[in-house]
Amino acid sequence: MHEEIQKELDNLAKAVVDAAFRVHVILGPGLLESAYQACLEIELKKRGVAFLTQPLLPICYEGATIEGAYRIDLLVGDQLVVELKAIDQLLPVHSAQLLTYLRLSGKRLGLLINFNTPLIKDGIKRIAL
Repeated sequence: MHEEIQKELDNLAKAVVDAAFRVHVILGPGLLESAYQACLEIELKKRGVAFLTQPLLPICYEGATIEGAYRIDLLVGDQLVVELKAIDQLLPVHSAQLLTYLRLSGKRLGLLINFNTPLIKDGIKRIAL
């Protein structure tokens, strides 16, 4: 069973990376994150990949739930957390952000995708818990 879940998760990640590659080939670097997100959503829909856009991620503190403390850029297949960037370079704080989203959501795999790179493969980081 665990192997089937891992394979499904890997397939979701591959679909997102393929879609991001397509968006980057068409648009190139230099646009706003929101533009890349909208186009990535179009590519995922074309591929029949289920996702949620900007789902709220609450945090619990001292017994209180703080709704909407965070927003995940994309939650793909209810399993894969995708954080999008359009910045000069990824920094450790961006990986830490994705790790926080993974811990808070209880998900095991995330993709950090920076579209502002000459080659999209250099802007994709896979992070697993």
